[in-house]
Amino acid sequence: MTTTKLELNDTELSQLERATRSDKRPEVRQRATALGLLLLGKSPREVAEVLAVSLPTVYNWRARSRSGGLEALANRPKSGRPSVADEAYCRVWEDTLGKEPAELGYEFAPWTVERLKAHLEQATGKRMSANRLRVLLRKLGYRYHRPKDKLTHLQEGEAKEKAAE
Repeated sequence: MTTTKLELNDTELSQLERATRSDKRPEVRQRATALGLLLLGKSPREVAEVLAVSLPTVYNWRARSRSGGLEALANRPKSGRPSVADEAYCRVWEDTLGKEPAELGYEFAPWTVERLKAHLEQATGKRMSANRLRVLLRKLGYRYHRPKDKLTHLQEGEAKEKAAE
């Protein structure tokens, strides 16, 4: 591995500083920080120690930035099995979450992850684990929790008496 000096022009330097401070991708911020430390004269070994990464990782980041600039520092797409949650699955999912279970013929009141999983499996024919469904729910901004057993503190007194009669 060579230790040739990292050189950037003014535009690249300002992009590097901006990426270090405010890039939305944490991996780009970390890698831009590593490049900044190299520019300040730190050795690759020192940078690796400061950022708690291996020495080859620092060399890899430097090589990636040389060949593709800052965008090359972003994580690359990973290969693997395609997600079960394709567009069609997500459409069914959103339609389902927009309705009460009773509207779909169920006798239970709240959706649980297990109930939602079973419904989506029946509606789409695609299986997904409950854990993966939880991860996707969180990723899309949905929150789930156990319903409270008693909601008496939310009931209006007059309406409650009227219903009792």
